[in-house]
Amino acid sequence: MGYVVYSITRSLIDMSVVSAFLVPGSPLPKMQPDSGPWGQMAQGFQLAGKALARSAPDAVVIYSTQWIAVLDQLWQTRPRLRGSHVDENWHEYGDLPFDITVDVDLAGACINGTAAAGLKAKGVDYDQFPVDTGTIVANGFLNTDGKPLVIASNNVYHDWSATANLGKVAASAAELQDKNIAVVAVGGLSGAFFRKTIDPAADRISSDSDDHWNRRILDLVERGETEELLELVPDYVSEAKVDMGFKHFAFVLGALNNQFSGATVHHYGPLYGAGGAVIEFGL
Repeated sequence: MGYVVYSITRSLIDMSVVSAFLVPGSPLPKMQPDSGPWGQMAQGFQLAGKALARSAPDAVVIYSTQWIAVLDQLWQTRPRLRGSHVDENWHEYGDLPFDITVDVDLAGACINGTAAAGLKAKGVDYDQFPVDTGTIVANGFLNTDGKPLVIASNNVYHDWSATANLGKVAASAAELQDKNIAVVAVGGLSGAFFRKTIDPAADRISSDSDDHWNRRILDLVERGETEELLELVPDYVSEAKVDMGFKHFAFVLGALNNQFSGATVHHYGPLYGAGGAVIEFGL
């Protein structure tokens, strides 16, 4: 992966971003909000949702590591998505109803911008398209005002640099349309899950090493130490088996031109052994 330190300062391109967040895509806090650590994560989501509402965006851009693409960069272009989703891993906890409105014009601008950035892209407009768990969870917790979404897929062949460029594309497209956006990157931290049934109240990070790495990264994020973060991310990804190579963080950094003043971690904790955090970036 190419972990690039950008020299660009914040400009009109990213002034369209009025808030930015990184959140886990696990359905457990949504489906089991009274279960110990998962309930605490749900409370962190609620705090982030209030912060997003205060920023009053025109639209919310969601990049979810759980919407997997393998050919092109996909952007959702169906005006309204409604249905009920059953998570492929946590189906025993019930279903996730959703009703999502899409900013089709902004999504179209993102498709054009993606192509201009040298990445193949296309829109997705299909009835009953299988919206991923992470997008549904993030929208349900954070988008309390029902703002229209722009939803970007995670192409598994895109490296760190390509994913950061997608964040830039979204911010630039919003600026061209004179819209303010909230950016929400959906993905986890350390990726080792427990492979046996656990008591939700006793959930914990699966190893002390993973917990140490997560906390080390979160400390740097809170302090806004971007350069040190980018130097450390390859080791973090390798040592803690981080969800999707931490590309969701790359998307946020791209949207912010690698500049943020620090961050508030509304909650950090376990999600069946894996690590997750609700993070609000300071702009």
